[in-house]
Amino acid sequence: MFARTTSLLAAALILVPAGVAAAGTTEHSRVVSAAPVRTTPHVLNGIVNALALVDGTVVVGGSFSEVRDAGSTTVLERDNIFAYDLATGRILPGFAPYLDRPVYALAAGTGGTVYTGGEFAVTDGVRAKGLVRLRLSDGSPVTGFDAPVQGGMVTSLVRNGSHLYVGGDFTGVGHTLRTALARLDTTTGAVDPGFTIRPGAPRSGRVKVQAMALSGDRLAVDGNFTTLDGQSRPQLGLVDVGALPAAVADWRTDAYAGKCMDVFPSYVRGLDFAPGGDYFAVVTTGGPMGARTMCDTAARFETRTRGEVRPTWVNHTGGDSLYSVAVTGAAVYVGGHQRWLDNPLGHDSAGPGAVERPGIGAIHPQTGKALKWNPTRERGIGVKAFLAHPGGLLVGSDTTRLGHEYHARVGMFPLP
Repeated sequence: MFARTTSLLAAALILVPAGVAAAGTTEHSRVVSAAPVRTTPHVLNGIVNALALVDGTVVVGGSFSEVRDAGSTTVLERDNIFAYDLATGRILPGFAPYLDRPVYALAAGTGGTVYTGGEFAVTDGVRAKGLVRLRLSDGSPVTGFDAPVQGGMVTSLVRNGSHLYVGGDFTGVGHTLRTALARLDTTTGAVDPGFTIRPGAPRSGRVKVQAMALSGDRLAVDGNFTTLDGQSRPQLGLVDVGALPAAVADWRTDAYAGKCMDVFPSYVRGLDFAPGGDYFAVVTTGGPMGARTMCDTAARFETRTRGEVRPTWVNHTGGDSLYSVAVTGAAVYVGGHQRWLDNPLGHDSAGPGAVERPGIGAIHPQTGKALKWNPTRERGIGVKAFLAHPGGLLVGSDTTRLGHEYHARVGMFPLP
């Protein structure tokens, strides 16, 4: 079984383009298997927040301190980040940088590097506030890339060619003022003066970009803001990054203007484009507030519709949070700590038509109804990271049971 799985993954790697960084860039012709591969390593404590794929190497970021290879009893110390070979599952011994606080975002770089964002301030004795570019060969920071984040942290990264989009709750990058959103040069880290989109009027606290996804000339951003460059965009908006300078797109939805539970003044979480970019999906937290709200839901939106936009479909969990989403064309995968999907009439309960999909599930992209795929996972806090690639779907979370097997915080469902 191990040899067959390894050979299949190695063959799939031939199809992986250099620098694949995010779900949504990979199209699948079918739904992935419900049986995870047995080669993925184990994260022994904490939580996985982010995944990136760099030339056949999986980089894992989060808040943890110990990992080990599958089938091994040797515990390895890793400070909030580590890497392993996608084909074999073996942890890279030379990549063990020290990051003093959690990692929340990763993006593949060129030349065997990975952009790493989070709450940290130091890596291996070098000050790197919130954002650093690391070499996979030895974990050292790449000299020349200098982009310290000021006044906050990084929660999302998207790389596109020579541009690196950075989202979080910061107030500046380097010596340049930027509120929660910036575009940088991937080599130097210099802030791009042609991208000045400013999220504003947060629902509570300081302005924060929660998640981002990019397809073609459209950058989707969500967070606790209610405006982008002064234009009403409650918690979700699209930016035309092909324009000079970049501009807020003529696309707006009031879907997330309503309230959820008071403890969730903002409730949008993950988002991801379909491979062709014609639509994207958004998932939320918020609490059991009923079918007339967008709390605890997954929803599809069409990208190229102009003006006021309504969701094409909405799938309710009935009161449980969703944090991550990956769209592959064959399915819209959703992860959180949900118990059900297809549950608009549930109120922390299974309403009429609800189907059990504990912790992970898949939705039909056209109908918005749950697919039969139901591997299950121990629910915990929830899935915080998906990564689709030509060989399957990687999953990062805070729990140890995935597909009825032990897969501590990292797992992968292969294409059949």
